[in-house]
Amino acid sequence: MPTSLVTGGAGFIGSHLVERLLLRGDHVRVLDNFSSGHAANLAPWRRSIELIEGDLRDPAALARATAGVELVFHQAALPLVQQSVDDPAITNAVNVDGTLQLLLAARGAGVRRVVVASSAAVYGDDQQLPKHEELPIQPLSPYAVSKLATEQYACVFARLYPLEAVALRYFNVFGPRQDPRSPYSGVIARFCAAARTGAEVTIFGDGSQSRDFVAVADVVHANLLAGDAPAANAQVINIARGERTSLLDLVRLLEDLTARPLPVRFAPARSGDILHSLATIDRARVLLGFAPQVSLREGLRLTLEA
Repeated sequence: MPTSLVTGGAGFIGSHLVERLLLRGDHVRVLDNFSSGHAANLAPWRRSIELIEGDLRDPAALARATAGVELVFHQAALPLVQQSVDDPAITNAVNVDGTLQLLLAARGAGVRRVVVASSAAVYGDDQQLPKHEELPIQPLSPYAVSKLATEQYACVFARLYPLEAVALRYFNVFGPRQDPRSPYSGVIARFCAAARTGAEVTIFGDGSQSRDFVAVADVVHANLLAGDAPAANAQVINIARGERTSLLDLVRLLEDLTARPLPVRFAPARSGDILHSLATIDRARVLLGFAPQVSLREGLRLTLEA
């Protein structure tokens, strides 16, 4: 039985990874300091996993976490853009230095491959659509810079050392267990929470802005594929649906699914907000064999019912 490590396994995406890895028969180890993850996310599988409460910046914790591990799924990070603006040093310490320490520990432990979570934030506000991996990188926040450094470190390690690594650039991930109260939560988490009760939602701008929403189940599937696909080593790969949906269309879908109006309050557009986001996922199809399986409508239904 292979051992897989999920850093940030108590978080939104990490806990879904834990669930799927257990289902496929892996021995699963989780490293989390619970700074943003929740123990409740792991409660259904707590007796089936090995949990190490520790920090990415702690070499001793990383040595314990990586010992005997074949695959690492690196989800742990400080994900808040505004926090990175207010305190870039802590974001760098956790996301960049922490990732470097993890890669060093993985190399020392003989880990076969590390799959690193990156972000579409690295593209910045370049207007070209769809976003492909060869576009110029224009990060607009210390968070985005940290994610760029994370993926670059992973790819450099894969080229220099006997440690395989893949970086996945997530677009707008949504699904069950995404906390709508978190400042990092996507618009779908907030809109679904409102749709359950009929509460009002706020749209900044006219609602025509669009995003490439991808269900967490598809993101997890992409991670599992990236753990094994030979051609993916040392590559950076977009993970998305390859479709864009406006916020107004999102409201209409939720109204249809809940059979009730979703009140909307329009507010002035926020400076710095990206108007449109759309990925090309050709590289994911070719290198991973990835194809999204969960439609936006089905993903919304599952989120509403969670």
